[in-house]
Amino acid sequence: MELRHLSGFVAVAEELHFGRAAERLHIAQSPLSQQIRLLERDLGVRLFDRTTRSVRLTSAGRALLEPARHLLAEASAVRRTVLAAHLGEVGRVTLGFAGASSYSALPVLTRAVTSELPGIELVLEGQTYTGEALGRIADGSLDIGFVALPVRRGISARVVRVERLLLALPDSHPLAQRTEVAIAELAREPLVTFPQARGSAVREAMVQACHEAGFAPRIAQEAPDSYNLLALVGAGVGLAVVVSSARNIQLEHVVFRPLAGDDVPVLPIALGWRTGDSSAALAAVLRVAEQVLPTPAEFEGTAEG
Repeated sequence: MELRHLSGFVAVAEELHFGRAAERLHIAQSPLSQQIRLLERDLGVRLFDRTTRSVRLTSAGRALLEPARHLLAEASAVRRTVLAAHLGEVGRVTLGFAGASSYSALPVLTRAVTSELPGIELVLEGQTYTGEALGRIADGSLDIGFVALPVRRGISARVVRVERLLLALPDSHPLAQRTEVAIAELAREPLVTFPQARGSAVREAMVQACHEAGFAPRIAQEAPDSYNLLALVGAGVGLAVVVSSARNIQLEHVVFRPLAGDDVPVLPIALGWRTGDSSAALAAVLRVAEQVLPTPAEFEGTAEG
């Protein structure tokens, strides 16, 4: 029993038409019919009931279909693994992430790497804020990370998302009745934010925006991640300046309002890695990332590092 015979069988079983199955496999119909006859001879059963007008699976054919699909998928995985080893696409790549801005991009990237690069183990390290990630990429303890621009010397970056800052607040707060809120209106409000010591780009952008509005923010409490931050908002501990992706986190009693003005800060979110890193595994992950996480149009043709 040959894999190409199983491949022909699956094509005919799914199309229920020898002509369409042959077109799908890019072969002539006669060789395909020969493959099916050889497979039926090897198994000692008839797999299809054929007439001049129709093709139907027999009970034996129906029993074979799922195992055949499984065997073909396994064979494909073996081929990809061997090819990956030949190309040097094997090994371990550590990826740091933190915050809502990476929550939507991360599953897309991890699924693609798992599918396309079976020889690579992608190790995820959460709650790795921009400042922390840049330091770890520089010292080699992290291979790649989601970071906010700008990056430091010796690190290359490609923008994969652009985030706009907005306000999260309890639904009972008077400002929740507004369609938008100016930064200056937060001068007397308690704020919750991410840890200063971890190098949060969102916190830095918020503090800078407050200073430009003429006041220093009143930090009531810090939270380690977006979920805890919004839980504190919902509990009435304080308001929070967050990125637009935080809207995807739905918690009771928490609402979001745009910040007023044309100069509301935006955060370009990028994948960052060590400039000149010769790792073939890292290069392979970056190649897949470029396919599934394209650079926003306004940042095409730009890079840092």
